[in-house]
Amino acid sequence: MILLVLLASVLILVVTVYQYDEQTKDYNIQRFERKEAIAKKIIELELTNKTSYSVNTENLAKIFQDRIYEISSINKLNITIYNLEGRLLKTSASNAFEKIDKTPLTPSTVAELSQNSSHRILKNIEIDDTSYQTSYTYIHDPKFKRIGILELQFTQDNSEIEYELKEFIYRLSLVYLLMFIIAISFAYFLSSYITRSIKTISDKMQQTRLNERNEKIILNKASSEIEVLVAAYNNMIDQLEESAAKLARSEREQAWREMAKQVAHEIKNPLTPMRLSVQSFERRFDPTDKNIKEKMAEYSQTLIQQIDVMSSIASAFSDFAKMPTQNKEEIEVISVLKFALDIFNQKSIVYQPKEKELFAFLDKTQLIRIVTNLVKNAIQATENEENPVIDVIVLSEKENLKIVVSDNGKGIPEEVKDLIFEPKFTTKTSGMGLGLGMIRNIIEAYNGTISFTSKEGEGTAFTVILPKK
Repeated sequence: MILLVLLASVLILVVTVYQYDEQTKDYNIQRFERKEAIAKKIIELELTNKTSYSVNTENLAKIFQDRIYEISSINKLNITIYNLEGRLLKTSASNAFEKIDKTPLTPSTVAELSQNSSHRILKNIEIDDTSYQTSYTYIHDPKFKRIGILELQFTQDNSEIEYELKEFIYRLSLVYLLMFIIAISFAYFLSSYITRSIKTISDKMQQTRLNERNEKIILNKASSEIEVLVAAYNNMIDQLEESAAKLARSEREQAWREMAKQVAHEIKNPLTPMRLSVQSFERRFDPTDKNIKEKMAEYSQTLIQQIDVMSSIASAFSDFAKMPTQNKEEIEVISVLKFALDIFNQKSIVYQPKEKELFAFLDKTQLIRIVTNLVKNAIQATENEENPVIDVIVLSEKENLKIVVSDNGKGIPEEVKDLIFEPKFTTKTSGMGLGLGMIRNIIEAYNGTISFTSKEGEGTAFTVILPKK
């Protein structure tokens, strides 16, 4: 809209200047033609009725000796009379309102006049930044015989027209300046009206979440196009809620399926040796054997061990399924972690606290569980290393506690990095793959974070950040 107003103002300015220029040219030509006709009529009357001289070329200077100045002054024209060869006979230039030097006509002008079908030449010339209109015609005696050449010259004074043009452009500029300001204001409020609705839609879209309840957009005043967009968004919200419900149900079902598979798989592991033990005992059972009591004890011990394994499996899944309860208290972290690491008889473990004392409100048992789990993983990752090194670093970062457990083990392959915290995932040959999943639950319950960096063949570093309060 602003560009349209600006373009219109420029085009109108150009057209106005062009129109004034054309009108000025037409006006000057018409005015000169009127003055030319009157001057020629007066000269004809002088030659016909008012002269006592014989009307010929030689007497033209005498006939118009004084009269030429009067005619020039009345019509505001420069009048010059030449003979038929172009020699100057008489001119009003010396006493007229214009001061112009006169010279004989050029042969080309004389030839052009004689060859012209209307026997009239009209020229525009410019002398000292002043424009002149000049015409050349023949002077005839009463018998229409050519006796001389008449030059009429008129000064084009366009100052008044130029002043009017400037005044008009000035007033037009004021009008278009006002229109330009109105256009800017109107465009601003119109765009604000449109974008206000779009901003509301944009904010709602940014707040849209799959796992949360999303509000629909209600606009009291909006254009039809915006209303169509709002209706499409509200319809999308309905579909999203339906899809979220289906997805949640599907995820729950899938989680139960995966958990059931994992539980079944882990339970089958101890059941197989139990079955084999029972079958073997049945085949080899001899009541008369004098060592029957020792064999019964050995058989019972085997079953009890497998039952304990099954019990530990059930406990592990039970612990993972529920959010760990927190018993927060103010603890001195440096000493607690030192005590937790003392149970490992590994020379490769290097404890590096960066503070002498570090207090935080945490559950001591859960903190020990986090660190011991990470250290166990590090020990298993460095089993095949000739010179294993496991660093445990503890430091304070503003309002947070930071624990870094790093090793120089085999590292984590790139293709499994995204699965490292999955409950059923493990890279080890033993275990259920629940350790990292459980400690992540513990850390997130404190509004903390756990992350890792790893390079295959060089090692892994886990970083835990927990708030002190």
